[in-house]
Amino acid sequence: MVRTTSRARRALLAAAAALLLSGCATVGPGGPEPPGVPASTAAQDELLASAEHRLVVDCLDARGLTLTARPRAPDEDRTFQAALFGAGPRELSVTLATGATVTAHEDGCLATARHRLYGDQRRWFRAQVTVDNLRAEAQARMRSDPAHQAALARWTRCASPPGHPRPDRPDPAVAARCARETGLADVRARLEAAELVTVRTLHREELTTYRQLRDRALRRAVALSASTHPQKGSTHS
Repeated sequence: MVRTTSRARRALLAAAAALLLSGCATVGPGGPEPPGVPASTAAQDELLASAEHRLVVDCLDARGLTLTARPRAPDEDRTFQAALFGAGPRELSVTLATGATVTAHEDGCLATARHRLYGDQRRWFRAQVTVDNLRAEAQARMRSDPAHQAALARWTRCASPPGHPRPDRPDPAVAARCARETGLADVRARLEAAELVTVRTLHREELTTYRQLRDRALRRAVALSASTHPQKGSTHS
C-alpha cells in the first residue's frame, strides 16, 4: 500500500484550506438553512471541509492509497500526487477579470470528492474561483479610479524620503501614517465598497450558482456526517 509523505499530507490540507477560504467571500443572505446544517458560516465551512476530507480518503482507499506521514519512494510519491490531484493537462480553467488564470485537474480524488459534494465540478470550480476573487477584482477596478490615483500620488510623495525616490518597501509605520494623512486609506475604503457592489452585480450568475451548489454540498455533508456518526436509538426490553 502506498503511503503519503508529510509534504503530500500538507498539500491535501492546503487544498482543503482553499475550500475554507470560500467562506470568506460574502455572497449575501440566503434562506433558512436545511435541517442539520449549522447556522454560522464558520461551522458550515468546517462541515464541508470534513466531508471533503472523508470523500478524498475514501477515494484514495479505493485506489489502494492512504494518508499517513510515513516517508515513501519518489515513484510512489508521484503515484500518490497523481491520484490525489490528477495528472496530465489541467482541464479546468478560469480567466478572471484581473487577468489571472486559475487552473485545476478534473480527475484525481480531490476533484472526485468535490464532484460528489457539489454535483458539478466544472460549475463549482468556475463559481468558487470567481466568488473567491471578487475583492481582488474590485481592488483592480478601484486602482484605475482618478480619486485613488490622486490619493496614491500624495501617499508616494509622503512616503518618499526628501531628495530620494520612494523605497520599494517603506517603513510600515511611515506607510500607515501617510495613508491616514493623505486620505488614501479613506479613499480605498470608499471605492472598494462601491466596486464590490458593482462586481457582485456583474457576477450575479456565478454568485447564484455558488449559493445553489454550496447549499447542495451542505446537505450532502450532513448526510455523510450522519452516516459516519449515526444516532443511537433507544432500546426497549
